[in-house]
Amino acid sequence: MRIISTELMPTSGSVFIDGTNVIKNPKDIRERIAVIPQEGRLVPWMTPLQNITAYLLWRGFGYREAVSRAKKALNEFKLEKYINKLPNKLSGGTKRKALVALAVSSEADIIFLDEPTTGLDPVSRKELWTVLNNLKKDHLIILTTHYLQEAEELSDKIAVIEGGKLIAFGTIEDLRKKIGYPYAIKVFSKDYKIKKIKGKLVKKDDGTMQIFSSEKEADRLASEFIKNRVKFSINPTSLEDIFYMLVGDINQEESNEKEQS
Repeated sequence: MRIISTELMPTSGSVFIDGTNVIKNPKDIRERIAVIPQEGRLVPWMTPLQNITAYLLWRGFGYREAVSRAKKALNEFKLEKYINKLPNKLSGGTKRKALVALAVSSEADIIFLDEPTTGLDPVSRKELWTVLNNLKKDHLIILTTHYLQEAEELSDKIAVIEGGKLIAFGTIEDLRKKIGYPYAIKVFSKDYKIKKIKGKLVKKDDGTMQIFSSEKEADRLASEFIKNRVKFSINPTSLEDIFYMLVGDINQEESNEKEQS
C-alpha cells in the first residue's frame, strides 16, 4: 500500500497505475489518489469541517471551494451534526467516517483505505461498511483488511496475499473456482456415514461435518441427505474457508520443499 501510494520506494520491481509509472512519476500519481492510512487520525484541535478544509487547501484548492467541498462531503456521509465538534467528542466510527469523507472530498480517481475498520466495535464496523458499499458505486477503492468477512462483503475483486506474495486474485467466484470447491455443505449428524465423497471433508468438534465440493457433487449429496432425512445446509464457500485452503496449500508446498532439500 505504501509503495503504490508513493510513500515508500521499492527495493525492486515496478508499479503502474493506468500506465503511469508510480516510481518515476510520483507527483502525477499523488494528484490522482487519496490515502487514509491505518494510523490516520483527525487533527485533535480541529473540527471535521476544519480538518477536511485544511486537507483540501493543502491539495491546492482555493478557500471557498475547499469549504464547499468539505461541507458537501460531510453531508454525503450524514455527518452534518458533527461538523463543528472536536474529535474527542466523536465516536470511533464517526471519526473513521469523517476520514473517509476527507478522502472523498478531493474527488481523487483512486482512494486507498488501509484497514479502515481496525479497532471499531461491530456496530460501527457495519455502519462503515454501508458507507463504503455506497461509495464504491462511484469511486475506485483499494482497501486492505485482515477481516475476511469485510473483504467478502465489500470487494468486487479480492487479492489474497500470504508472506508478501500474491497467491490469488479475482472475484469471489473466481477464487471459488480456483480452489475447486465452490460449495460448502454442513451436515448436522454425528452418526450418519457418507459412503463416498468427491470433495474435502472436515469434521467439527460439535459433531457436525463440513464438506466442500463441486456443484455436481453438492447436488448428489443433497439428494442423498434428503432421501435419508439427514439435516444439512448448502452455501457458497466463504472467503474465510477459501483463504484457509489457499494458504494451507501454499504452506504445505513450502513444507514439502523444505523436507526435500
